[in-house]
Amino acid sequence: MLSAMPKMRNRFRTIGAAVIFGAVLTMSAASGAQGAGEAFTATAAVKTATGGGAQANVTITLDRAMPQKEAETLTAAFKAGGAAAFRKALTGVPPTGSVQIGSGPSTPTRLTIERPTPEGRLLMIVTDRPLAFLGAGLPGAKAKEGYDFAVIEMVIDAKGNGSGTIAPAAKLKLNAGALVVEDYAAEVVQLTAVKKTK
Repeated sequence: MLSAMPKMRNRFRTIGAAVIFGAVLTMSAASGAQGAGEAFTATAAVKTATGGGAQANVTITLDRAMPQKEAETLTAAFKAGGAAAFRKALTGVPPTGSVQIGSGPSTPTRLTIERPTPEGRLLMIVTDRPLAFLGAGLPGAKAKEGYDFAVIEMVIDAKGNGSGTIAPAAKLKLNAGALVVEDYAAEVVQLTAVKKTK
């Protein structure tokens, strides 16, 4: 399982080539109708600098499209009060779908943004609680506080196949309008063999 991975350094990345909290994000939300009623399977895999690794099956469902007004409210909360305000605004938001790692529990997703790409579409999916802390039980593991989200990015082609990444535990912040993810672990957890099953 992914949770068996050793502790690694912090990793930062700016997600989504143009997934910006602002006009672009709300415009993306308006185009999300295609995602409703879909399901995907994938393999989450991570490798460490020492050559170790782990993998797990992942199931992602997209149950509803997020209305533009709802996305605008979440955007405004993040801009006004950062990740804490964003997380509070997500409280009570009907799930947009769910994500399940291996045989673990299914976790509701609270934010799903879709935007077209030349090859198909980009999906950004956020949960309001972490899915897993890689290496948290090992000696010297850093504190879990603040890693309150999980973030999934997938690029899907016209046939429903694709690839992506998943940050199972992440901090979120804004930098010049872009959403920046700080992973609990430094190594990228890749989503491979992404396939639409519904």
